[in-house]
Amino acid sequence: MDITEGVISGREAFVQALTACFQRAAQEGCRELCLWDADFAHWPLSSPEVLDALRQWALPHRRLRLLATQYEDLRRLHPRFVSWRRHWDHVVEARAYEPQDLSGGGPQGLMLGQGLFSLRLLDARLWRAAYSGAAADELAARESFDAVWQRSCESFSASTLGL
Repeated sequence: MDITEGVISGREAFVQALTACFQRAAQEGCRELCLWDADFAHWPLSSPEVLDALRQWALPHRRLRLLATQYEDLRRLHPRFVSWRRHWDHVVEARAYEPQDLSGGGPQGLMLGQGLFSLRLLDARLWRAAYSGAAADELAARESFDAVWQRSCESFSASTLGL
């Protein structure tokens, strides 16, 4: 599915756009993906299309950066993604942030494909998002992502070690 630049409206359109972004990243060999959401509950992370794209995309020199307030919903709602994450732990970095770290605003959800695109969820209630392939839009979104990333802490480990 091709995605056109501009505003996306509706949950189904947002989910389709996310899927298309994962597929594009796999096809074009994007070096880094950045995903940001409060909990990733409504993302299609366990869909066969997304997991297939992630399998194609994941190579040792690539990096997937996840940023969320918590990962419990993701663990509960996306068991296939959690399994994929265990297998590809060497390319995944996951961090948690505090909601007050968003004092400067920022998107309610974000997917960045380094050098390819930015998909920003602007209103989670109405499912309004903006997709862009412009370098300036990606840079602005990356700055927001990096600002919160720097204040976050490691989270969502691939396995739980017991004593």
